[in-house]
Amino acid sequence: MARSSRLSESICTVGRVNVPEDAAGPFELASTQLGALPVIGQFLERIDLAGTLARHLPAGDARTTLSAATAIGVLVCNLCVAREPLYGLAGWAAGFEPALLGLESGEAGLLNDDRVGRALDQLFDADRSSLLCELVLRAVREFGIDCSQLHNDSTSLVLHGDYDAADGHQRGGKPTVLAARGHSKDHRPDLKQLVLILTVTADGAVPLTHRLAAGNMNDDRTHIETWDELRTLTGRAGFLYVADSKLCTREQMSHIDCEGGRFVTVLPRTRREDGQLRDWMTTATPEFTEAARRPGKRQGDPEQVWQVAPAPFPSSEGHRIVWVHSSAKAQRDETARHERIQRTLAALAELNERLAGPRARITTRVGVDDAATEIIDTGSAEQDVTFTITETTEETFRQQKRGRPGNDTRYRKLTKTRFQVTATVDTDQVRHDAASDGCFPLITNDHQLTNTAVLIAYRL
Repeated sequence: MARSSRLSESICTVGRVNVPEDAAGPFELASTQLGALPVIGQFLERIDLAGTLARHLPAGDARTTLSAATAIGVLVCNLCVAREPLYGLAGWAAGFEPALLGLESGEAGLLNDDRVGRALDQLFDADRSSLLCELVLRAVREFGIDCSQLHNDSTSLVLHGDYDAADGHQRGGKPTVLAARGHSKDHRPDLKQLVLILTVTADGAVPLTHRLAAGNMNDDRTHIETWDELRTLTGRAGFLYVADSKLCTREQMSHIDCEGGRFVTVLPRTRREDGQLRDWMTTATPEFTEAARRPGKRQGDPEQVWQVAPAPFPSSEGHRIVWVHSSAKAQRDETARHERIQRTLAALAELNERLAGPRARITTRVGVDDAATEIIDTGSAEQDVTFTITETTEETFRQQKRGRPGNDTRYRKLTKTRFQVTATVDTDQVRHDAASDGCFPLITNDHQLTNTAVLIAYRL
């Protein structure tokens, strides 16, 4: 029976009990769950997941009772609603009407972790690019998804284990992904990882493409390949590609611009133009225009207001820069700077207490300088706080021999060098930074979008 007909029939029959007329004794009542599976099933039917899997997965062993496509279909349903481990998949599926999962009666017990694992191996060896492309294109057509604006981001997938076999070797004529240590966004540099690159539509955040990259790959080297893949998928280059600051390299922006694409990204603090704009803010009064206003995140918080203004100069590549001010970010910047300075001053005061103590371990000027510099660097206050070291000498006298002192007692002079760190807050630098609190620059090659539209495309 086709999946769609079994699904329709199961929705009508679940919960109905048929009792034979000649039943002489007690009967057994069996119940099954529906949950969200009827809704999920409708979406999966519309994109023809079952048919697509069946067409692209290898046939496998003819003696296999449960096909790989069916096992993967059940796993997809499980990921949507429960996220059970593979060894718990059979128990989870047994509680539902089988037809909702594309199963026949009694097939749920066949979903052991070994069988599902082999199905995943077949999926890995299949032409996944064509499979995903077919699913995505069908979803775009079926649901009328707008692909004129696409958002890209990446994250790290942490692996708990050695994963020695994930060394990037060829499998079935195709390269695999290298599991390696890299810049961990989960703050676990001790673990190997993979980099997941995902692109979604602005229309409903529908995933369009994703791919895995080696765990040690830098994000600023992935956008050209991703954009080329999106152009092939959508069949055009004119969509608006929105990404974080890792897109903002000359090579990547020039590639998109020269190929007729459009992009919006944020200019990183490491770029020279960012410093020039913050210097400009200390003397200029930009003509900001309100772009958006929203209620505060918590009850009682002030409204969040975004304003935009054109930057007085383009980027070094000649692209347009939009200067944005966020009221919420301005408050965060001010609070963070104040806390950063106070935390650093407190740490330097604690250092002075240790230096003044009877058992000070730091006894050289170089050691004191290193300790104070480390405190300022750790607190990220190197631009706001400076310090000077004062050196004094203490003289004490001690008897040369034991005993009660008298007129003939001889003493020896002992000297000890003491150091004190005097911290100074650079008020000029604080005023300079405060002038651009809440501000950040966006960069785009699209000269038709208004400043407000550029902000909305990136942030809102």
